[in-house]
Amino acid sequence: MNQYAPGNGRPRLREAIARKMARFYGLPVNPDTEVTVTVGATEAIFAAVLGLVNPGDEVIVFEPFYDSYLPAIKFAGGTPRFYTLRPPRWEIDRDRLARLFSDKTKLVMINTPHNPTGKVFSEAELRFIADLCQKHNVIALTDEVYEHIVFDDARHVCMATLPGMSNRTVTISSAGKTFSMTGWKVGWAVASPELSTALNRAHQFMTFCAPAPLQEAIADGLHTSDEYYRELAGMYQDNRDFLVGALADAGLNPIVPQGTYFITADISGLGFENDVAFCRYLTADIGVAAIPPSAFYYDPADGASLARFAFCKTRDVLEEAARRLAKMKSLT
Repeated sequence: MNQYAPGNGRPRLREAIARKMARFYGLPVNPDTEVTVTVGATEAIFAAVLGLVNPGDEVIVFEPFYDSYLPAIKFAGGTPRFYTLRPPRWEIDRDRLARLFSDKTKLVMINTPHNPTGKVFSEAELRFIADLCQKHNVIALTDEVYEHIVFDDARHVCMATLPGMSNRTVTISSAGKTFSMTGWKVGWAVASPELSTALNRAHQFMTFCAPAPLQEAIADGLHTSDEYYRELAGMYQDNRDFLVGALADAGLNPIVPQGTYFITADISGLGFENDVAFCRYLTADIGVAAIPPSAFYYDPADGASLARFAFCKTRDVLEEAARRLAKMKSLT
């Protein structure tokens, strides 16, 4: 256990990931040829893009996007094509999305549940994207690290389960969000043998392997009961509801998320130049930290009217944040 792990991961963890895919999604997965363990989901994303995208290939990205997507595409020599999701409902216009697909498109990157918006892509939306992938021979890279953090009547759909998609989808997830162990950096990618081989050719020279003892621990964690996953989602939904209320009471305009542990709020009516100015004020004068979402857009102006708050905190911390946010009422 204290030696290098196999490049594609410790056998026990690969087998646990394969069982998890069958348990939650009914997907048969070969742990020897279709699972790659990585140093967090971010490495899996980078390795997949570097292994699959050639210079000049186009990659469709939904923005706002997790900030590692664009550097990965640029490292590979790809050309990003952006589809901008608009608040408050973050819906997809099918005609506008379809126009982004062409014979040059190699990959579409889908993050669901989505950071930073909290959107959970519907099955109808994913089926439409799947149809476009098959029409244009495009690979789907799905970042599903928040797969077990969904609320109300939202349902996470794994893209690889849709007709025609199992052999053209790279499904990426990790233990960090599900088990609140982001510092352990253990992630994985599940894909067909052909796609896994491409990913592994990049992974081999990036990190070679994730830490072996942590892989063994995560293998044990993946055997946890269904009740754990229900309690996880329930705890975060309680936190979401609390913070949504606190933000609204402070005069902000929270957009209620369907999943993840983030809330975006509309700050357009508060008189700040942009999201960066607002977040600096919030931190320095109010004592509450938020992230400026302009960092998640190719054009920062598209995120200038929003702020992202996180509720992956203890209730004591959230209650203190609510007390501090109450000082903002004088602004609104």
